[in-house]
Amino acid sequence: MANLAASTCLFSWLLVLLLSSVSAVIDEDTQVYIVYMGSLSSRADYIPTSDHMSILQQVTGESSIEGRLVRSYKRSFNGFAARLTESERTLIAEMEGVVSVFPNKMLQLHTTTSWDFMGVKEGKNTKRNLAIESDTIIGVIDTGIWPESKSFSDKGFGPPPKKWKGVCSGGKNFTCNNKLIGARDYTSEGTRDTSGHGTHTASTAAGNAVQDTSFFGIGNGTVRGGVPASRIAAYKVCTDSGCSSEALLSSFDDAIADGVDLITISIGFQFPSIFEDDPIAIGAFHAMAKGILTVSSAGNSGPKPTTVSHVAPWIFTVAASTTNRGFITKVVLGNGKTLAGRSVNAFDMKGKKYPLVYGKSAASSACDAKTAALCAPACLNKSRVKGKILVCGGPSGYKIAKSVGAIAIIDKSPRPDVAFTHHLPASGLKAKDFKSLVSYIESQDSPQAAVLKTETIFNRTSPVIASFSSRGPNTIAVDILKPDITAPGVEILAAFSPSGEPSEDDIRRVKYSVFSGTSMACPHVAGVAAYVKTFYPKWSPSMIQSAIMTTAWPVKARGRGIASTEFAYGAGHVDPIAALNPGLVYELDKADHIAFLCGMNYTSKTLKIISGDTVKCSKKNKILPRNLNYPSMSAKLSGTDSTFTVTFNRTLTNVGTPNSTYKSKVVAGHGSKLSVKVTPSVLYFKKVNEKQSFSVTVTGRDVDSEVPSSANLIWSDGTHNVRSPIVVYITVVDEA
Repeated sequence: MANLAASTCLFSWLLVLLLSSVSAVIDEDTQVYIVYMGSLSSRADYIPTSDHMSILQQVTGESSIEGRLVRSYKRSFNGFAARLTESERTLIAEMEGVVSVFPNKMLQLHTTTSWDFMGVKEGKNTKRNLAIESDTIIGVIDTGIWPESKSFSDKGFGPPPKKWKGVCSGGKNFTCNNKLIGARDYTSEGTRDTSGHGTHTASTAAGNAVQDTSFFGIGNGTVRGGVPASRIAAYKVCTDSGCSSEALLSSFDDAIADGVDLITISIGFQFPSIFEDDPIAIGAFHAMAKGILTVSSAGNSGPKPTTVSHVAPWIFTVAASTTNRGFITKVVLGNGKTLAGRSVNAFDMKGKKYPLVYGKSAASSACDAKTAALCAPACLNKSRVKGKILVCGGPSGYKIAKSVGAIAIIDKSPRPDVAFTHHLPASGLKAKDFKSLVSYIESQDSPQAAVLKTETIFNRTSPVIASFSSRGPNTIAVDILKPDITAPGVEILAAFSPSGEPSEDDIRRVKYSVFSGTSMACPHVAGVAAYVKTFYPKWSPSMIQSAIMTTAWPVKARGRGIASTEFAYGAGHVDPIAALNPGLVYELDKADHIAFLCGMNYTSKTLKIISGDTVKCSKKNKILPRNLNYPSMSAKLSGTDSTFTVTFNRTLTNVGTPNSTYKSKVVAGHGSKLSVKVTPSVLYFKKVNEKQSFSVTVTGRDVDSEVPSSANLIWSDGTHNVRSPIVVYITVVDEA
């Protein structure tokens, strides 16, 4: 019996080892792919998950697909995520009814005065439609939310709107309320926000007004969202490692079916993807088809051209710019000279001066002086730095400051237009001021300085586009101008997660924090879009987007060439109050977007699967992408001819007053001069909702590859000024 038992145990162990080996091989050869299958079938007997399982069984030859199927998309559109080999992926891609199969990738996370800056004052100082605002639901797809924040208190709120079909599945110790009415998790961590990003964006869009908030006294005031009476539904798709494509698609699938009115998503790739392989473009298309506007961040890879990450015309893409408030951190040198740097420094060193040490003077034997000047990791001798203010030629010093005992840091900032938060006293200097600092250090035997606590300044020139904000042109739909709009995204104070770090390696914990990024700009526009929708609840996503774009302020952008043009800011800076009374709008619907995709050479078969409608890409319903009825006008030239003629066709809908007459005016913009002819030059509207069409013919010559040629078309009735940018460009150097 003993021998038999031993033999049995040995056999069992060998069997487990064999199965583990087989499993390891399968895991090694497979990866998660997303199978996008377009719209849901209208057949009454169609069950999406059963279809998805059947497909997997067919291609894998396995009766049980446990461990293969990751997610089914079945509420708002059709598709699934599954673990597949490359050969299995190829088989599925060739199947009838499949639009695309693409790898599951990880995407990255891309205000006391910001709403005042835009003209949306607190309380009764701004016109509001509170009954409709209270019925407005904003879906926030992000890192989750901190439900206990005062920004999401439901004091004074009634029950959720009857249209709400969502759930509160936030996980352990997570409770929703009548303000935060829904929560879903796609990360297995629970919807509670542990990073702070999602809490920050949600409160910027729709947070309650919370008085006397600040970041350790910096930026003190009332923090609030654009539509504080609206409701929030949080969808957590991101962890510390990023935001997976399959989770993003699942969140769109749920948010659309849950009944949100608008989606804000501050997530994206570093560069744009083709629409059928982009989970946000796919989700946003189906949201648009259901009357839901998706607002998304442009990305933080600027000022390099062609980095804007969301380029589909059914996504409202937002760049980041400054407000009139800024944070300054002064550095007082031993000789009395003061240098004004940038940071959010809450550490008060009481004006005490400490010894300065330049990185290259503290070089270890492992590095040369040039590398040490940048304070690169493992390059500094701790004994030479400890207890001193470390001076670095770049931002690397922040990663090693604690390990080498630095008491503070002064660096040459790669983004001197932005104040960042750090885990120790710090100030980022412009190149000119940093050079002055180094000259002082090298001229003294015992150089000293004090890093002061941050001061708040107002009335600086604004809005100016942030250097980090991603730029166009659009590399996927080259005749669609992106980004669309800009909004406050620099040094924004908003709600935060007490579990998150205000900066890397920061041990402090706060309920409100200051952040910069297009992630912060995006929820501002989402709040404005929701604000407009409270007055015009029946307006389509395109009408809301048009109202915001055509009433925008003109802006400036730092930098040279393309980085300083419409490819930085689109139509301009959002103006919430003006957006309530646009006069005219450019309308688009699902059929218009299908015609646009026909013009981009998508096949009728593919578009039928995507839309769920019978589609025929004939000459009748196929349009040039530049003729999509978009609020901006853009055309990429071949670059072979010195002279050119480009025509744009557009239609305007009267949402102002009856018996209106609008006259056209063209104002010159950047680059070489354009000749612009508008036909007809005057539009007459007898009724509200009446439509009138016109064409714009642009001629010119010798477009500069560094600076596009642009102009602005303005339709005016004496009260309304409906402005659209016109941009003509050729291939830019960085486009590849």
